[in-house]
Amino acid sequence: MKPVYKEFKNDEEVVNAVNSLKTQGVHEDNIYVITHDDDRTNRVADNADANTVGVSETGLGTSIKNVFRKKGDELRAKFEELGFSHEEAELLEDKLDQGQIILAIKDAPSTVTI
Repeated sequence: MKPVYKEFKNDEEVVNAVNSLKTQGVHEDNIYVITHDDDRTNRVADNADANTVGVSETGLGTSIKNVFRKKGDELRAKFEELGFSHEEAELLEDKLDQGQIILAIKDAPSTVTI
């Protein structure tokens, strides 16, 4: 199943959206927060009780490669590992460059609205 996403401008909107998703039956293991800054990603994910894209999602090989990649390449790889196409990953990474927060949902039921 193709992942879905929504972009947000501030942390509070993400927290509210994650809470709404959980009440709609989305399992918390399928909810991911991604920003351009690792510290912000961790802070928002902690506040929203959501996940970040880590080794378990990308695999060890991609995680090791990400250490040596530029930030944009690393972010695009994370989006692709979640199931987004290369073109979608580029678009989403551009949104992160503009300061957006991306909330991505893997295996979302078709009835879910973000």
